[in-house]
Amino acid sequence: MISSPDVRIERLARYIFVAPSWPRSLGIIIVLGLLIDGAAYRAGNGSFLVGTLGFTVPALVTFLLTRPMVRVSGRDITHNRSALLALACTVLSVIVSLAPTLILGRLFFPALYASSLGLIFGIRILVLVAVADFRIARMIVPAFTQSGVGIAIGTWIFDAGFVSYALLLQVVFGLVFIFLIWLIERPLKKAFQISGLNFLNTFIAHLTDGSKRMEDFFREIGEEVYVQQTSLFFSRDAGRDVIFTVPNVHPGPIGDVGGGNLPRVLHDSFEAETLVAHGTTTHDFNLVSESEISKIVSAIEVSQEGIHYSTVASRPVQISSGSVKILCQRLGDALLMVSTRAPERTEDIDYAIGMAIMAEGRGASLHVAFVDAHNCMDGVSSAILPATRIADEYMRAAHKGFLIAQDLPLEPLAVGVSHIPVPFTREQGFGSLGIQALVTEVGGERTAYILIDGNNVSPGVRETLLASVSKYVDEGEIMTTDTHTVNTVSGKNPVGYVVPAEAIIPFVEQAVREAVEDIAPAQVGATTVSCEGITVFGSQRISQLASTANAMLASIAPFSFVILMLAFLLSLLAYIILQ
Repeated sequence: MISSPDVRIERLARYIFVAPSWPRSLGIIIVLGLLIDGAAYRAGNGSFLVGTLGFTVPALVTFLLTRPMVRVSGRDITHNRSALLALACTVLSVIVSLAPTLILGRLFFPALYASSLGLIFGIRILVLVAVADFRIARMIVPAFTQSGVGIAIGTWIFDAGFVSYALLLQVVFGLVFIFLIWLIERPLKKAFQISGLNFLNTFIAHLTDGSKRMEDFFREIGEEVYVQQTSLFFSRDAGRDVIFTVPNVHPGPIGDVGGGNLPRVLHDSFEAETLVAHGTTTHDFNLVSESEISKIVSAIEVSQEGIHYSTVASRPVQISSGSVKILCQRLGDALLMVSTRAPERTEDIDYAIGMAIMAEGRGASLHVAFVDAHNCMDGVSSAILPATRIADEYMRAAHKGFLIAQDLPLEPLAVGVSHIPVPFTREQGFGSLGIQALVTEVGGERTAYILIDGNNVSPGVRETLLASVSKYVDEGEIMTTDTHTVNTVSGKNPVGYVVPAEAIIPFVEQAVREAVEDIAPAQVGATTVSCEGITVFGSQRISQLASTANAMLASIAPFSFVILMLAFLLSLLAYIILQ
């Protein structure tokens, strides 16, 4: 099976790591220099300060200068990353200059040290344009600091010929690494006309300080779509009004970028208590910017004009086909369908599947609010695509639901709603909306629709939570909003993954209990509206982008090896010529 965008993005996450604290990196640099000094002293060659002067001092100076120099260009690099880069370059310099010296003798140490300074200059250019500022010209000076100090110290330690050779190697390695950067940039430039390193800059800025500059890239590659959105409006004489809406755009890609916080923004846009369920949509329909949500809000507001309300609903029924189960309930002239495959994986469903189901419902004169409960995750995996076995199970289950729903008796409707904050963080899998519960009561039978602001649910947690509220209601389902505010790098952070189900139960019980206490007679109206001109990533765009990035990263190692060999050969040639 072809892997989905989620899977491809998850593969990219393996390249992300957290830099250690800068005192730790600097401590290692100092200790490394002292160890080299000690070894030189024991060897009795008179150069016992070569470790501190040749390796530690350049690293410490570059740590102090790099961040201020980068900030001159309007960008930033953290102290931790700056120190780690200095440490990595110091280690490389030690390996390149000292390891061969042990074999070839001290006579070659100046040339090897000059080569190591050229290498770390090139590496610093590459790293700084990747993590700080993609504009190479602005990173030349910050990149030169460590090797520049090394050359200055080498002038004092070695003979006069060292300077010319070292400066020549700065040019050689600098040009070689600039060529490597061009090779790295080329795939994304050719495919999407965007700078891959600039995108990486914005991604790192997002991880560091929550920057939303990535949205500029998404808008460049995005395309407009027209999607259907069904909303249920509950009006009560006693108690708050309620909106249950099902957007068919995706609340991603990561963090607060794009539509990542779609559920929260939609919730806060209406006076009524608003539950934002997860529709049939994949990462292809990620909003390119949070500003696109205003178009959805406007469409919902317009759809409320002249809405027809009904005071009756049906009791819920459970429909199944294969692995798919759907909780169906008639609400006036609408049919609410909450689907799941739990305990099997319940992932994103392609919009084409949902659109086909909604179209069949309209043929029966029903507004169809089709929800992907998104409530069982065993790992980041592929979305459900049309014409697959699982898609067919969804279609068959929905068809059964339509046939049964048409004949369900309608009785007076009452609803209750609650909204419970939770003491859990995004890192623990919970968005800022916490837990919401909508309880319907028809003919004495109560149904709880429990919506958790999170991205999917760990296996088994859904069943545990439903069992805990069975004393309050006759039927129910656990849903998540699929908010991606809980995902900053990896797509795997479901409810129950960090916080155990036992710690979540009290809040779910409270939500259902308060919703039951809030039950009052209600009338319900439904609308299906076209949200027009919504700019999203576009069909297969995120897949293409992730595939290109994965291929680009996979090719860096062989490209780098060949280019480094070329640089060292040129260094050797220069050494021979200058002798």
